[in-house]
Amino acid sequence: MRQVVIVGSGCAGLTAAVYAARAGLRPLVVEGPEVGGQLGLTTDVENFPGFPEGIQGPDLIRRMREQAERFGAEVMRGELRRADLSRRPFRLRVDEEEHLTRALVIASGASARWLGLPRERELVGRGISSCATCDGFFYRGRVVGVVGGGDTAMEEALFLTRFASRVHVFHRRDELRASKIMQERAFANPRIEFHWNTVVTAVHGEAGLDAVTLRDLMAGAERRFELHGLFVAIGHVPNTEVFAGQLEMDDLGYIVLHEGSRTSVPGVFAAGDVHDRHYRQAVTAAGAGCRAAMDAERFLEAADETPASVPTPAVARAGA
Repeated sequence: MRQVVIVGSGCAGLTAAVYAARAGLRPLVVEGPEVGGQLGLTTDVENFPGFPEGIQGPDLIRRMREQAERFGAEVMRGELRRADLSRRPFRLRVDEEEHLTRALVIASGASARWLGLPRERELVGRGISSCATCDGFFYRGRVVGVVGGGDTAMEEALFLTRFASRVHVFHRRDELRASKIMQERAFANPRIEFHWNTVVTAVHGEAGLDAVTLRDLMAGAERRFELHGLFVAIGHVPNTEVFAGQLEMDDLGYIVLHEGSRTSVPGVFAAGDVHDRHYRQAVTAAGAGCRAAMDAERFLEAADETPASVPTPAVARAGA
C-alpha cells in the first residue's frame, strides 16, 4: 500500500516526488518508457531558472531524481500497463507487478508527433526539434525549417523569426489549417517562406542536421534543401491511453482539471503535459508537479490518511 504513486519521471513527476517525499509520503515514481520525459532527449536547457550557464536535459533530470531520492522517494523502472481508478485504493499494474495507492499523480507527459524518417530521432537535439521556444535561440542568424500547417506550426515559425535569418514552412497541402489570425501574421512576416504541397522525406547530417530532402507532391520531384534546423510541429499526443474512459479528457486526450490539479476522480491528480496543451515548458511542468503533490497531501490529510494516521500495511490490507 502506497500513500502516493507518481507516474512519469520528467520535470512534473520528479518535482511532485520532491514535494511528496518532503511531506513524508514516501512516493513511488514509475519512470515510464521515456525516462526523463522530453528532457531526456534535450541537449542544452538554457531557460530553466538557476542554471545561468545552461544544463543538459538528462543532467537536469538526474539532479532532480537525486533530490527526490534524498528525501525518500523511490524510483522504479517500468511502464504502467493498466490502472483501475474505480475505487480507492487505486490498483496499478506496472509491468507484471500490482501496486495499491491511496493517491495518484499522473505526470506521464505528452509525446511529440514525429515524421518517422530514418535518422530523425538520432538527430533530435542536433538540428531537429519539436520545440521552438526551447531551442530557437540556438539558431540565431541561421536558416531553419518548420513542418506543419496548424496554429502550432505558425506559432513556431513566428517565434523562430526572432532568431533565424530565414524560416521555411513545409506543408503537405496548398492551404494552412491554422486560424485566420495566425495565417495573417505568418503571411505578413517577410522572414517566412512557404513551400506548398511539400513533404520532408529524408534528413541528412553527421554531427548535426545540414540538409533535408523535399518532395513536391504535385510533380513528384525531389530535391535536396540545405537547413541548419528543422522544427517538427505536427502536434503532440498526451500519454493518457491507459486512463481512457476513467478520467475526463478533452477531444485530444488531454486530462481536464477541476480546481488546482484535481481530475474528475477524487484522489487522482495530474501535472505537466498530460493536461497542458499550450506551454509545454520544463519550468511550467515543475510548477504543476509541485501543485499536484501539495493537492495530494491535502487530499490525504482531509481523508485522515497521512502517514501518521493510517494503519500499518497489514491492517490496511485486512480492512480493504
